Order: sequence, then structure tokens, then C-alpha cells
Amino acid sequence: MRRTVVVMVKEPRPGRVKTRLARGIGSVPAAWWFRHQTARLLRRVRDPRWQLVLAVSPDPEGLASRAWPAGLPRLPQGRGDLGARMARLLALPGPVLVIGGDIPGITPTHLARGFAALATKDAVFGPAPDGGYWLIGMSARRAPPGFLKNVRWSTANALADSVATLGGRRIGLIDTLDDIDTEEDLLRAKVAGADQSR
Repeated sequence: MRRTVVVMVKEPRPGRVKTRLARGIGSVPAAWWFRHQTARLLRRVRDPRWQLVLAVSPDPEGLASRAWPAGLPRLPQGRGDLGARMARLLALPGPVLVIGGDIPGITPTHLARGFAALATKDAVFGPAPDGGYWLIGMSARRAPPGFLKNVRWSTANALADSVATLGGRRIGLIDTLDDIDTEEDLLRAKVAGADQSR
């Protein structure tokens, strides 16, 4: 079956994107960072091994937006909390991986590991150090009722809560990567990037 990588993006408008990061660096720099970080990520993870799709929000603005590459297919995220929106995207014909645009360290190798895990697992997660996750994926097998409901988002419980909604499904874990939610995350990523370039 066709592999799909879905990248969830919000329209990069000041005050509407990366609000926790904006508390530290301001709404305009946070929106600028998100737009350019996502553009770099999209260039980096394009690969003939999978179809790359944008899931946009808000729906009408995102579908018409010029902020994102015109050549990529787009889907509306639709209504509901993060769990409801991701559950709909993961119901696409599988296997499907869903990521955000705010993960500076992601490479095609990480995504390939996600798909490799789905060869033997029903679902896969890429953990983040803060107790959340930067990647979630589902094989062609459908998720159970209640999937991603009552998850405590933006807390140290997000990964554990999400795994619990999968009941007895076979779960795989791949690399731990940082996403950028706060000014401290951004500073840590810049230090790590400087260290890797030496």
C-alpha cells in the first residue's frame, strides 16, 4: 500500500501559531521561525518512498495559503482537539505517519524507521524528551474506539495517555527527538546544532 507522511501545519500568522514559543520570543519571531523551520523540514523529508501531504489549519485559509509549497497535496485538519484531528488523518489508507513542522532534527531516515516499525506493529510513536511525541503512525489496521481521546496534551503524560487509547495493539517506539514548544527548547536546539557543526 502507498505510504503517506502527513505534516500538520497551522497558518504561520503571529499570535496564532507557536503561542508558547511566542511567550518567550514574541509572536512575530515565533511565526517567522515556524514558517521557515517547516519549509526546511518539508524540503528535507521529501522522498520517493512516500507521499508527502500537508494537513492545514484553519481549513479554508490553509487550503488557499501561499505560505506552503503549491505542489504538495493538502487536507483540512477539521474540527476538534489535537487527538480528534490526528485520528482522522491516521484513518487515511495506511501505513500513515503524522508529524508536526516543529522538529528540527527529523530526517528521512527517521521516517523510514517509522514505516519499518509498522511492518510488524499496529502503531508507532517517536517520543519527545518532555513526555510527548513528535511522530505517531498507524499501519493499515484501524484504530480502536476511543483512539486519542482524553489525552492530556502538552503535558508529560501525552505519550502514555495516547498509548493507553490503543488497548492491546502492538506498539513500536523509534528515536527520541526534540520538538520546539518554548524558548528554552529553541535555545537547546541552537546549541545542539552548533555542536554538530563543529
